[in-house]
Amino acid sequence: MQGKWKEYLGDRSFYRDILKIAVPVSAQQLITVGINLMDTIMLSSMGDIQLSASSQASQFINLFQIFCMGIGMGASVLTARFWGMGEKNSLRKAITIMLRIVLGFASVFFLTTLICPRLVMRIYTSNEQTVAYGATYLRWIMPTYYCMGLSLTCTIVLRSVGQVKIPLISSIIAFFVNVFFNWVFIFGNLGAPRMEIAGAALGTLIARVFELVFICGYFFFKDDRISYRIRTLLVPCKDLLHEYLRISIPVLISDGLLALGNNSVAMIMGRIGDTFVAANSVTMVVQQLSSVLTQGVSHASCILTGHTMGRGEYDKAQKQGYTFLMLGAAVGLFAAIVILIVRGPVINYYHVSQEAKSISWQLMDSIILIVVFQAMNSILTKGVLRAGGDTKFLMAGDILFLWVASIPLGALAGLVWHWPPFWIYSMLKIDQIIKCVWCFFRLKSRKWMKKISAAPAAD
Repeated sequence: MQGKWKEYLGDRSFYRDILKIAVPVSAQQLITVGINLMDTIMLSSMGDIQLSASSQASQFINLFQIFCMGIGMGASVLTARFWGMGEKNSLRKAITIMLRIVLGFASVFFLTTLICPRLVMRIYTSNEQTVAYGATYLRWIMPTYYCMGLSLTCTIVLRSVGQVKIPLISSIIAFFVNVFFNWVFIFGNLGAPRMEIAGAALGTLIARVFELVFICGYFFFKDDRISYRIRTLLVPCKDLLHEYLRISIPVLISDGLLALGNNSVAMIMGRIGDTFVAANSVTMVVQQLSSVLTQGVSHASCILTGHTMGRGEYDKAQKQGYTFLMLGAAVGLFAAIVILIVRGPVINYYHVSQEAKSISWQLMDSIILIVVFQAMNSILTKGVLRAGGDTKFLMAGDILFLWVASIPLGALAGLVWHWPPFWIYSMLKIDQIIKCVWCFFRLKSRKWMKKISAAPAAD
């Protein structure tokens, strides 16, 4: 009996492999949270309107970022599996398809922001002052689509083959770059013009340009694990395209629906009022902080499960799936405790109205409850089940629970029934609880493990 439990709990080498991936990824996410924290603290001194405008404008950028995550994570299902199989030719072709798609998406978002920034802002708010500030932010931030798209997807691929140090180093330096230039341009220090919300956008853009140079410079010119070079972008990939689309498109659709769902949440909040949006901006940093460990373990579960299945060890992958689920529950409980401890100091640190602070407390209460289910759900959906190639099932779950439960219930709670903020937020996140149960039974069924075919060997 003890031996059987040991199979599910895993050995030391398994946890060492998790830590090698999860710790650097979590540290990188923590740095990202730090950047967002500094941005919001600096802008909060400019008042609720500018803070709300940057928060709402960032929703459109986050929409693109989640699309990039979908593109990158869809590719990583293949790259992790091909790495486990030793199929470097197929791995490089998967990367080529990924980069072509992300450049296309970046062009669409760039042109949309260039042509109609005010129209983009009106999606999220009807307050004309907020629209004007948000449009200014978007105009300055436009080039970041290409920078973020390339650096983020290349980062995901590097992680899938176990290279996690380079993205971490990049994020550490980018943090200081972002904070320094925000301080310079938001407040007009060191002789620079006082740009306020435009300065926040410019500081973020400079940090993104740095990440592009650092990550892609390494990926295209230095890395010798994958040995991907710029000329590889021109390699024909038709023989892998069908397999790539079969696995990756459901991931893109799933994450795209998540992005649209988050934007729908932002639209609902924007129509409740700027005070509610400002309150959510305060809690956003704590939400991101609470998900730092979850994202690290989620990435580790995706990569390690992909490698295990690439070696053909399906029974081992199933047992590892249960282990990751238990880790998700532990990480979720830890995150809830952290939020309970830090929420007071975080809320009081912001220069927002008393009403916004009061709403923030209620939102935090809801987050403490949701985060436990969210951790387990995320590790299964973004990690284990996705690595197994079960992307169509996950896509169906995202469509069903986000759009049939969360969005309608959140809209009714906030705009029709006018419930307290705690219940509005709980309804907007109810899909996290439902998907946690849904994915547990999918894991138990073993139907999540799919076979993936490599491209034919090059002549």
